[in-house]
Amino acid sequence: MSLELVWPTEFRLQRDWPSAADSTSGKQTAVATTDNDRQLYELKIFHDVAKALTSTLDLDNILQTIMEKMAAYFEPATWSLVMIDEVSQEPYYAASVGRGAESLSTLRLADGSHLTEWVISHGEILVIENVNGDPRVDPDSRSEWFEGSCSVVCVPVRTAGKVLGVIQLVNIDMRVYQQSEMLLQTLADYAAIAIENARAVRRIQELSITDDCTGLYNARHLFTVIADELHRSSRFGYEFTLLFLDLDHFKRVNDEHGHLIGSKLLAEVGVCLRENLRLVDAAFRYGGDEFAILLPQTSSEAGLRVARRIARVFHHRRWLADEQFRVDLRASIGMATYPSDAPSPQAIVQRADEMMYAVKQAGRDNIAVYGVGIVGLNGSHLPE
Repeated sequence: MSLELVWPTEFRLQRDWPSAADSTSGKQTAVATTDNDRQLYELKIFHDVAKALTSTLDLDNILQTIMEKMAAYFEPATWSLVMIDEVSQEPYYAASVGRGAESLSTLRLADGSHLTEWVISHGEILVIENVNGDPRVDPDSRSEWFEGSCSVVCVPVRTAGKVLGVIQLVNIDMRVYQQSEMLLQTLADYAAIAIENARAVRRIQELSITDDCTGLYNARHLFTVIADELHRSSRFGYEFTLLFLDLDHFKRVNDEHGHLIGSKLLAEVGVCLRENLRLVDAAFRYGGDEFAILLPQTSSEAGLRVARRIARVFHHRRWLADEQFRVDLRASIGMATYPSDAPSPQAIVQRADEMMYAVKQAGRDNIAVYGVGIVGLNGSHLPE
């Protein structure tokens, strides 16, 4: 995610707000005016952020709005947004504006923890008013970049007791922070809401295109992906190959061992296919015991090598290894390639499906290529 900082010009806060303690009668009006301006500006920030939250589910746009408002209000020399990866749970820089982010990432506390680590583990705001004078900071981790009385404020982005990330502001006016700490935490809470909403939408979208049993994409998504790949391949002059795969005699597994074992075996097939494909490839459960595999930028020759490799894996893999019985699983595989074999998504699916059924009719456990026929499980080239 890359955020471009835009500084609003319609309003600028004055950092030399006078305090009530040393105000004369003439200054009291100035204080009241400044406080009113500040409150009006805070309300405008809340309005703009709330509008962004309710008008779009695009996480980048919402976070950009939040961070722009925060940066314009507190005017940090450097700010960054650190987020926690959902899978690895490792923190990473999602956005950084201003110089010195590298120095900030190496700054440690006396207990050896980095600032973000401390905030993530404690779930609390960390305020360091003077990096060079605070005894909590490890002096060996300071760099020349932290000149003078440089301040650092780290705010947890959290929801329901879970920290999703950390907002870091460097060298802000501490008087502004002390007067508006609630604003800063509220904006961080808004960021947490945006992140949670975006992740929830993504999970729903993933569920809508994912097969529950195997974890592969479902048939509905197959035609969407093929259409996208066909458009890309047509534009850049690429080939792609589609494999259709049917599990031979899978019904026997259900009949002899029950549907729970059958579902377990289907899940293992899903794992097996993912393990033996590239990251750019896509595997789908087409229905029942039928699967499809899309191989982008793959010729017929290369596609046949993939099909033969998968067939060999099926022969040698020990299926349902934790069960007390042995299952030998084989597959009938059909193959078609764009653009030589079919010009449209529906046509290439039909061609690969036809080849798969040709293998089943010829005795199963083999591979058929559109325009060629049965090619066998061994060899390195297409038959002439």
